[in-house]
Amino acid sequence: MDCGCAHDGIEITKGAGIRDGKSLDMSWIFPPSPEIGLAIAESQDIFPVRSVFCVGQNYAEHAKEMGSDGRQPPFFFCKARESVTCGETFRYPALSQDVQHEIELVVALGSGGRDLPVEKALEAVWGYGVGLDMTRRDLQAAAKKSGRPWEAGKAFDGSAPCSALIPAEKLGHPERGAIWLEVNGEHRQRGDLSQMIWKVPEILAELSKLFTLAAGDLVFTGTPSGVGPIQVGDRMRGGVEGVAELEIEVVG
Repeated sequence: MDCGCAHDGIEITKGAGIRDGKSLDMSWIFPPSPEIGLAIAESQDIFPVRSVFCVGQNYAEHAKEMGSDGRQPPFFFCKARESVTCGETFRYPALSQDVQHEIELVVALGSGGRDLPVEKALEAVWGYGVGLDMTRRDLQAAAKKSGRPWEAGKAFDGSAPCSALIPAEKLGHPERGAIWLEVNGEHRQRGDLSQMIWKVPEILAELSKLFTLAAGDLVFTGTPSGVGPIQVGDRMRGGVEGVAELEIEVVG
């Protein structure tokens, strides 16, 4: 029996196989999952999403409210591609009584690699956006207490609403600017990109030591303090100064 393995999206087999989704002498047993993409501001083009990485506790005040303190080495977790949405609604997920908002600057990569030097890491950035790292905090807390993975709390469907992306060639690489979130017009989160413990080039350099980064990757860069719960019927509005805003209604 021939055996196969997938590398960089290309299926390789002994004597037969699939190249870039084109069958040589075989066919998919069912249709592959559709591509997931994000809108690009003022463009008809679409940014194809590959992987979603998140940085934990990257603002000092948020780290304190989560029980940590000081400049710790960065840690990362992942969300599923299916977490990413670009709609105007967020569906309150099942099995949780404490879903919380986390507003973040999102970095979209146009290239990648491993072991990126800090001084060259920004060369991999295609653009930026604003996203929400929605969290089932009760399930995350239970997982932490048991020493188990966080996916149930972080990687559920629709847990990463994002704005349209803006190319870095138009925007530049933001290093400062207000990051904020309101719920029903009430201020919940407010900080500044300059308060990030690990800056974008450092994040990408550290992340590339653990994973091979590539075009299409999204990196959520952490959230300021003030995270809190939302309920069905709430309207969240947030953004990053000079980058983008998004407005999301919570539905049941």
